Amino acid sequence: MQLLIDAGNTRIKWALAAIDHDVGEWHAMGSVIHADLEKLKLAWSTHKIERALISNVAGDVVASPLRKILVELNVPESSLTWFRAQKQCAGVRNAYAQPTQLGSDRFASLIGARHRYVGQRLLVVTCGTATTIDALEADGTFIGGMILPGLATMATSLAVNTALLPSVDKADRARVFADNTHDAIISGCLSAQVGAIMYAYQQRTDPHARCVLSGGAAQYLGPYLPIPFDAVDNLVLLGLDASVGGVSY
Repeated sequence: MQLLIDAGNTRIKWALAAIDHDVGEWHAMGSVIHADLEKLKLAWSTHKIERALISNVAGDVVASPLRKILVELNVPESSLTWFRAQKQCAGVRNAYAQPTQLGSDRFASLIGARHRYVGQRLLVVTCGTATTIDALEADGTFIGGMILPGLATMATSLAVNTALLPSVDKADRARVFADNTHDAIISGCLSAQVGAIMYAYQQRTDPHARCVLSGGAAQYLGPYLPIPFDAVDNLVLLGLDASVGGVSY
């Protein structure tokens, strides 16, 4: 089996697939928060893992225990690949001034979006601890993007617990100017997120450009976006999968 790992700043998502398989056809998948990282050993122990491809943006605090678990499961160190952004991969050309400085998760998300919507101009929005908004041309060129604090991060910065997120589902969309502090924070955080996405979308100037929304907070932001969008789960894992073996489009 081949193991794909998306180690983000909050959660670790994973998928298991046969060595020879179609992109996105996974045998098993799951996710844990960082505090439950040790549970991964049990989840993976019933499978014979021959190799692993890992996107990690959480630093050594996650990389070290992941490596330890995989070695304990008899996955050779030589079979662990730590995915990095590069100048070109799987049909995506990275126009970052210094291509390797692009986050591995953003690069994988772009590859995943390119795989799903080949030949289309895309705005790839990932809503997690941070919200990233990236522009991909129809020929696969990543021209650049923006990063802002995610919805929960914004709320936390205002001393509001991230339990605020469920409240977003119940918020009155028409009530921009709230009459209490709690709702005012919801309105402000939502407006900042939606405003950034809309501003980026308007810069595309192409009525046929597609907005792709992914990440844990996508379910909260989606209902407030006034433009059509496609919600795609596990975009990083999809991109990792598509990058294996030099798939190109």
